Amino acid sequence: MASNMRIGGLASGMDIDQIVKDLMKVERMPLDKLYQKKQILEWQRDDYRSMNTLLQDLDNYIFNNLILQSSILKKTVTSSNEAVVSATASSSAANVATTIQVEQVATSAVWLSDATKMIDRSSFSVTADVTLTLDVINGDGSPKQATITIKQGTTLDGVIAQLNSDPNLGVSAFYDEQTGRISIMKKETGAQASIKLADQATVDFFVQLGFTNTSAGQELSGKTAGKDAVVTINGLETTRSSNTFTINGVTYTVKSLGTATVTTSTDVDAIFNAIKGFVDKYNEVIDKINAKLKEERYRNYPPLTDEQKESMTEKQIELWEEKAKSGLLRGDSILSSGLSKMRMDLYTSVQGVVSGFSQLAEIGITTSSNYLDGGKLMIDETKLRRKIQENPDAIYRLFNNDSTNYSEKGIARRLRDTIKDTIGKVEQKAGKTVWTNHQFAIGRDLIQINEQIDRFEDRLKQIEDRYWRQFTAMEKAIQRANEQSMYLMNAFFGGSQ
Repeated sequence: MASNMRIGGLASGMDIDQIVKDLMKVERMPLDKLYQKKQILEWQRDDYRSMNTLLQDLDNYIFNNLILQSSILKKTVTSSNEAVVSATASSSAANVATTIQVEQVATSAVWLSDATKMIDRSSFSVTADVTLTLDVINGDGSPKQATITIKQGTTLDGVIAQLNSDPNLGVSAFYDEQTGRISIMKKETGAQASIKLADQATVDFFVQLGFTNTSAGQELSGKTAGKDAVVTINGLETTRSSNTFTINGVTYTVKSLGTATVTTSTDVDAIFNAIKGFVDKYNEVIDKINAKLKEERYRNYPPLTDEQKESMTEKQIELWEEKAKSGLLRGDSILSSGLSKMRMDLYTSVQGVVSGFSQLAEIGITTSSNYLDGGKLMIDETKLRRKIQENPDAIYRLFNNDSTNYSEKGIARRLRDTIKDTIGKVEQKAGKTVWTNHQFAIGRDLIQINEQIDRFEDRLKQIEDRYWRQFTAMEKAIQRANEQSMYLMNAFFGGSQ
């Protein structure tokens, strides 16, 4: 233990603590360089990942707004009388005007308990467990069987709730306090709807609810049959079990008797906005990536050490680090080649599509003439709207033509391929948050630097211990010399007296 004791200049009068700190500051310089190199790699990794986030956002926009046919090929539908018929249209619907005359609106079947058998809510309670079995025919003729178990002690409200919640029965039931009657209505409309009581236990239970059935296999009593919708479309009469039905991509909703004309047309604004949104997003992404590729690198501004930060204000640190972080992706080959490929994707004609719709310039989208814009897209709004109106499907194919042949592949699909490829290369370089350092290049460099830092810190501890041993030995030597000097002086002066 005595050999590890540190003596801080008591004998020599020197500030050994400060001397060792100053010596260690010099020894630490290579370690500070390693920490700075580590910091630069971490900043570079984060910059790469932020670029991938931009690319992923662009890819998501392309998929959601240009790839999905339902998103880009939208239709506008108008009805001359919304009170009679309203409608919506899928992207596949033709641009036509359809006259619809509503002769009958579809209604739901209803079953009412007997008016002479009033039920008292307060006194009603199920006396024993019972399983109800009902053979159900929906309004469109599709059969189902509903099996409902009612527990002993269930109140009338509880029974109503169970009837309403059973998906196979498909009814909306309620109890009227004033009349003491129960109403059961099929949720679906249509003339074919029916509910039959399959066994005697079910018959007996519904008798308790005020219905007049006497034997199994009967239709539930008190029925008012549902009706089918009857409409004449462009002179052709047809019936539907529901008031909402789809014909040739147009979904009609019948509301009341009367006549209306439903007109389907291309939603030029929706298509225009989807393409304009893409152009804006693309310009934003390439602007930010180009800015990173051209960012100035300030090599005289390395990352600050903790000791350096202690002597600086927060504003000084912020300004310094702004320069230290600058230019870490300057001229990066992965990103610059990705942008070049994206530009080629945009401007290479799409073969095998409608003439006049094979490249962006033909629909009013061109490159900025200012080279400083880095290939930003410009839109001639008037021309684009005209081309959309002229042939919306050709616009869709320009972006989405599906082919394994690059020359025939739509622009949006080419871009997604390039974005995916670029993101993959960036991930191999800088990884993603869920990856370990072993899985990407910068991460492996960080592992090596961390190992070097650990080894160097161990070495610094040994060097510091060595300095202290040397200075401690010096102090002890000085102390012994002082003691000998004092002894001699005492002996000399003491002897002369």
